[in-house]
Amino acid sequence: MSKQTAVKEMVLCALFVALTVVLSQIAIPVQPVPVNLATLSVMLAGGVLGAKNGAVSQAVYVLMGAIGLPVFSSFSGGIGIVAGPTGGYIIGYIAAAWLIGLLASRCGGKVWQLALIMAAGEALCYLLGTAWFMFSTGTGLLESLLLCVVPFLLGDAAKIAVASLLVPALNRALGLRKKVGAA
Repeated sequence: MSKQTAVKEMVLCALFVALTVVLSQIAIPVQPVPVNLATLSVMLAGGVLGAKNGAVSQAVYVLMGAIGLPVFSSFSGGIGIVAGPTGGYIIGYIAAAWLIGLLASRCGGKVWQLALIMAAGEALCYLLGTAWFMFSTGTGLLESLLLCVVPFLLGDAAKIAVASLLVPALNRALGLRKKVGAA
């Protein structure tokens, strides 16, 4: 990899960290999980940066918040947020970006394929987040799903639609690989 390519990758990762920070603040503060646009950035990071760099961008975001920078929803931060009941969803950003990047690199970049891939990434984030929520609160599966997943399905479907349309356009605009998110 050339030095120019490495610098471009670092800059793009940093841009997606910043995008996640900004979109995390566009929120409706409901309990126990705030509604925000962060997962839109997660989907875009995976689809544009690929598995490795998409995951790296989200890992940097999580680490920034864990050390106390106010990057999470409502300008919160600290290890208590990551270790708290909703921390599994935040950790799930890393896994979701990785999965989306991995699968997107193997598809032809059609919008419907990207939508399915992003739904899979969102499902992985739901799985990790809900499992941690259940573990940390002692709440049962049905109640956890009703609190932490069901209220978000419609909004997340809209984010999936937007992201699956934006990824091919962003890849073209940024002059990235023909196959979306190729490693």
